[in-house]
Amino acid sequence: MSWRNNPSPDARTGGRRRGWLPAASLLVLALATACTHRPPRLVPTVPAAPLRRLHADLNRLFDGPAFRHAIVGAVMETARTGTVLYARHPDTLLLPASNLKILTLAAAADRLGWNFTYETKLVAAGPIADGALHGDLLVIGSGDPTIDGRDPASTDLFARWADSLWQSGLRRIDGRIIGDGCALDEPRFGSGWAWDDLPYGFAAPISALQYHDNLVVLTIHPGPSAGAPATVEMMPDLSGLVLVNRLTTTAAGSAPVVGLRRAPGTDTLELDGTVPAGHPDLYETASVPDPPAFFARALRAALVARGIEVGGNAVDLDAAPPAPDAQPATVLIDHRSPPLTAIATVMMKVSENLYAETLLRTLGAKAGTSAMDGPAVVRAVLEGWGFPADRFVIADGSGLSRYDLVTAGLLAGVLRHLAADPRGAADFAATLPIGGVDGTLAHRFEGAAGPRVIAKTGSMMHVRALSGYVTARDGRRLVFSILVNNFDGDPLAVDAAIDAAVRRLAAFPSR
Repeated sequence: MSWRNNPSPDARTGGRRRGWLPAASLLVLALATACTHRPPRLVPTVPAAPLRRLHADLNRLFDGPAFRHAIVGAVMETARTGTVLYARHPDTLLLPASNLKILTLAAAADRLGWNFTYETKLVAAGPIADGALHGDLLVIGSGDPTIDGRDPASTDLFARWADSLWQSGLRRIDGRIIGDGCALDEPRFGSGWAWDDLPYGFAAPISALQYHDNLVVLTIHPGPSAGAPATVEMMPDLSGLVLVNRLTTTAAGSAPVVGLRRAPGTDTLELDGTVPAGHPDLYETASVPDPPAFFARALRAALVARGIEVGGNAVDLDAAPPAPDAQPATVLIDHRSPPLTAIATVMMKVSENLYAETLLRTLGAKAGTSAMDGPAVVRAVLEGWGFPADRFVIADGSGLSRYDLVTAGLLAGVLRHLAADPRGAADFAATLPIGGVDGTLAHRFEGAAGPRVIAKTGSMMHVRALSGYVTARDGRRLVFSILVNNFDGDPLAVDAAIDAAVRRLAAFPSR
């Protein structure tokens, strides 16, 4: 099974985390006529009777058993005119989960541009003579999250780098391989992330130097019979994690229960729980403690595999005294990431948290202050478009934070704003999952209505969200945002009810 799957809040159902499932030009400058957000209008552009029926049907859904005790914020309107078709608590601040990625991407495209790329440099910190680098090899990152990630073109990158260095005549590096991830400020976790999420791959730490999504994949094999220990394999094995495996095998037919624990700042990963005898292998992802060191170890291994002798070890610059020589310094390789269009497609289709958090930090760094000022940049973009500051609270880029708050009206308004810009609407829409086709909607909206729905999902404990576009039967493009907080029942039932509401919207106004 491939490790390239979905490490996001969207991969979480209720309180039990599932294993990963197998795995863009947006607004740069608004038109003069679209620079200020106009509030939605109730305009009589549709017959009253179908509108009344829509309201009645949606109210029945949102008052149903799936939403018992829940708060539902919902806005549905026409994309072109902003005519409100339905609204329920449109200005109530709610947890958006991964729907927050809509705001992160909107700001990234506005401030960075869709052709933005990340740069990674391999620098010789010392003279090169007679096929040997007499010093350290320094790897300087700016935040590229795609290296050995989900883009197939990136998976053999280190081998290609090693081959390029070999072809240039390099045979030996006397010093160390040093990973420099200092371009994006610490801390490496988002504000408001739950501490018990941190060991998991969907909460991987952020760095300017990133490899393999800053995670490892754990393959869990049940033992031969009840009472026997389960076994665990880790890939890749260069993470620096020390595994403590307490998993045991239970009787066949029982449900597997696997939990991870790792105290922040430590390397020890503890696995607890049970795996039924005869059960297929389970897959879980775990975050790595030190992304730059992880990167450097993997690069060192690729160099050695190519036949380049490396005298020193692989280390993070922050923990690598003495500092490498600054002079002479020669750039040996200058690598560029795929553009934001490609990065955003992965980020939205599979709800990749690390990509969103990297973009948020990049926004802060490019603003010329601190990478931690990313939320302020997103706020500035939204306020510049005319959205009131009391409709959103931005704490991180992915929506994993419990400090994030937005209104359904804000999300619908941003989606309408993006759809109105001819220079960016198609690129943004191309990043969204398509109902019944791909991404986190691959198994939702299956059937005739599916491809007419493109939307961003969102899920956390007691939170479900879906915001995007749907093409109605009369060909009109509609915008919707549905945020559900504080439900106490089956999250799959909540998803099904949300989907039913969107299907009902897709049938408007012919029913």
